[in-house]
This record gives sequence, C-alpha cells and structure tokens, in this order.
Amino acid sequence: MRFSMMATYVGVILLAMVLLSVYVVGVVSQKLYDSEKVKLFAKANIVSGLITDAHEVDEQTRFNINQTLAGSSIRGIAVRPDSRAYFDTSDESDLVGKIVIREAISRCLAEDDQAFSHSKESGMMSVAVPLLVNGENAGVVYLVESVSDIDATIGNIRANLVLFAAIISILVAMLSLTLSLMTTAPIDNFISVAKEISKGNFNIKAKEKGCTELQEMAKALNYMSSELDNFEQNRKKFVSDVSHELKTPLATIKLICDSLVTTDNPAPEMIQDFLGDLSDEVDRLTRLVERLLTLTKMDANRNNTELTPVDFVVMLNAIIRKLTPNAEVKNIVLYPDFSAAALEPIMLDYDKIWEAVYNIVDNAVKYTPEGGFVRLGLEQKDAKVFVTVQDNGPGIPDGEKEHIFERFYRLDDSRARDTGGTGLGLAIAKESVQLHGGSIEVKDAEGGGSIFIITLPYNVGLNS
Repeated sequence: MRFSMMATYVGVILLAMVLLSVYVVGVVSQKLYDSEKVKLFAKANIVSGLITDAHEVDEQTRFNINQTLAGSSIRGIAVRPDSRAYFDTSDESDLVGKIVIREAISRCLAEDDQAFSHSKESGMMSVAVPLLVNGENAGVVYLVESVSDIDATIGNIRANLVLFAAIISILVAMLSLTLSLMTTAPIDNFISVAKEISKGNFNIKAKEKGCTELQEMAKALNYMSSELDNFEQNRKKFVSDVSHELKTPLATIKLICDSLVTTDNPAPEMIQDFLGDLSDEVDRLTRLVERLLTLTKMDANRNNTELTPVDFVVMLNAIIRKLTPNAEVKNIVLYPDFSAAALEPIMLDYDKIWEAVYNIVDNAVKYTPEGGFVRLGLEQKDAKVFVTVQDNGPGIPDGEKEHIFERFYRLDDSRARDTGGTGLGLAIAKESVQLHGGSIEVKDAEGGGSIFIITLPYNVGLNS
C-alpha cells in the first residue's frame, strides 16, 4: 500500500511538472520568437526607408544600413522585382547580381506585402518587406538571421525544467514514502491487532498515535476489543453458571433414581416421597429453562419491542391479584399505594414490563418474613414514570446491591433454592426496563427492608 501511495504521489507530481514545463517552454519560446520577429520587421522597415530615401544604395546608404544592423547577426539583402539581388551586407557570400529565391521574398513579391519565415530545422528567421521607390514597387528588402541563441536559451530552460522536475520528484518520492510509512504503519498495526482479536486474543491493543483520525480508529478498535473481551468473559461465565445450575438438579434427580434402583422392594410411601422430590427438581429445571429462554429472546430481539398502549394501573393491579395468594400463605399484606386514575395509557412492550415488575414483586413476597408487607407505588413526574416496590424484609447489604442484577447471582444460595429462585429474575427485570430506555435501582427503606425503583420515560414510543 505504501508503495502504491508513493507511486501515485510521484506520478501526479511528474504529470503536473511535465504539463507545467510544456506550458512554460511554449510561452517563453513564443515570446522570444515574437520579440525577434518584431525586431526584424522594424529593422527591415528602417532599411527599406533608407533605400527609398536615397533612391539607390550608395556608400552613405550602405554605411547607414550597416549601422542599423550593427551589433547583430542580421544579414540584409535588397532584390529587384525579378528577384535579382543588388545589395548584400555580407562580403563573404555576396549575392549581388544573383537571383535570390527565398520563401519570404517570393511571398512578398507575389502579395506585395511583408512576409515572415521561420525554419526550426535550420534555425533561421527571415522577413521581407516591399521596397517602394516613388510609390512603385522596386523590389524587396530581405533580412535573415540565426536564432540559434534563442533555441539554445529555450533548450537551457527545458533542461533546467527537467532537472527541476527530477529534483522535485525525488523530494516528493521521499516525502510521500515518509508520509505513507507514517500512514500505513498504524494501519498495519490495526490489521495485526484485528487478526489477533479474530483469534480470540482480546488483550492486545492498537497503538493510539498518529493523526486524529488514526487515533480515533485505534480507540474504536481498542474499545471493540474491550467489549468483545467483556462479552467473551460474560459468555464463559454464563455457560459456567448455566452448567452449575443444571448440574445440581440433575445430580439430585440422578441420586433419586439411583436410590430407587438400588432399593429392594421400596415401600410405597418411600416411592411417593422420591417421586415428589423428583417432580420438584423437574419443576426447578423447567423454571430455569424458561428463564433462560426469556433471556435468549430478549437478547435476540433487543431492537424489536412490540409497543402497545398499556394502562399501568390495570397492569399493577393484575400483578397484585396474581401474587396475593402467595402473599396470604405467609400472612403478608400486598397492597397498592396509588390513585386509580393516576396515569393515561402509555406505549410499552406489555410482556417485558409485566415480567420486570412481576419478578421484583415476586422476589419481595418470597423474601419478606411472615407478617410483613409489600407496597406497590406509582407516580408520574417530569415526563417519567416511577414504579416502586417496597418491603420490610431483611434488606440487601450495600456491597451486594450492584451485583443483584447479574445473571445467576444470589444473596443466599440455600434460601434461593428453598424459594425456587433461579438467580435470573432481577437480570430479566433490568434488561426489560433498559430496553425501554429506563433504569432500575434499589435503596434501603426506612425502618428496614428494600425499595426497588423502576424509572421509565413517560412518552416512551410516542415519537417512534
């Protein structure tokens, strides 16, 4: 990746430099050639004027023409209408008396207008202007010079641009390689970390360095790794807890069955007792499996709540009626403490909220001693609904309050088994409430006992 990035940067810079060089060389060469062309035409017109004023090329005119062309490599030739030369500033190759055939001369004579010619192959530039004597065409003044100096200058500019482009390309290649290394090194680290995470190694962390975006990516990857680690730990703990919970009733069932098998001619009363114990253990397994299925469904349908209008008062009264027989067995007073017309129906997933409130009230009835009470409260305030479940039981130690909502957590295993508890009721209650954007907490009640407070948004689901 880093080399493809470097090649891309260098390629883009090279293309830009080539286009820039072509443009610069084109503009400069055109400017130089145009400037030389204007200079040649200006001198040609001056020479034409000198000859016209003198009516012939005498010594004085020759001197003036040489002065005009002095300091340059321009060669001047004057030809008659028949293309025969009668004046030449060059002594080495004098063309006087000879017919001079040049492109510019021919066009000037044919069109009776000035003409220009530039041969890049020979490196020569020439101009021709009409020679007028007494208003009549008396021939042509032809100036020619070598533009090799201009060509050399353009060549030097081109060479310097190529050198400059090469230097820039090398610098860009070095810079792009450095930048690509700085960019891809964290990405390589991310890839290696992701591979380790895919293998189950959640302890490895990405290096949080580089630009802000790369830092954010590293933080996100590390956060994902931590969450996966927590999930894996919870999964292992969940599997371990389920195994433990299933092991105890299965061991009891196995013991009962072995006892029946190994006992010769057991008495009917003994068989009846064993079958009763066996039924209790099966019921316990059934409750555990049902609770596990409930949690599994909640995990699978976390974003799929079926909201319907729910009258909270009616639901709480139904829960009280359902659990009143259990409370009466222990002479516990289970009563509502809210107005019958306290709330308008609100949008809730009825089954999930029923499960949450029912589990808390059921626990309160189970763990409240005989002759106690369990109170249900309902209040709406500041766009929130508060459901309170208060009892005067033994209470919950402060160090245990943050753990009681964990799956399979029990304050007292022996007491939980006596009451048929699975350690999943409060975990189901918490997840049910959180699915609605609410919260659940537990506090100590005045005079002993506990108060569970369920908080739900009063307008839950109305804007969905």
